Amino acid sequence: MITVYGIKNCDTCRKALKWLEAEGYEHRFHDFRDDGLDEQLVSGFLNKLGLDAVLNRRSTSWRGLDEVAKVVFAKAESESDDHAAVVALLIGNPTLIKRPVFDTGKQMLNGFGAGQMAVLSGD
Repeated sequence: MITVYGIKNCDTCRKALKWLEAEGYEHRFHDFRDDGLDEQLVSGFLNKLGLDAVLNRRSTSWRGLDEVAKVVFAKAESESDDHAAVVALLIGNPTLIKRPVFDTGKQMLNGFGAGQMAVLSGD
């Protein structure tokens, strides 16, 4: 079973869920807002995907983030010593996470496009 993490109002998440249903994949949806985010889940995203893949710098949430928070992310990328602060910021601002995040049980990937469809189809 594929677990899809995201936000139900996200167009990309909706497209991904629609595709999974059309292709007949067994899946469940975990909404960041309704079902929550915790340290273990966010740490798993970061450990498996990396901060650069997880952090959505194109989002309006990123553009609205204060400079102090942006410095925390920049410092974590260069020194990788501020893991707890990054996790806390992502839990507090779930729209900063690039969505959707797919967990197939074998691997984790995020975003939705031809590349993700190919990986999911081959898994």
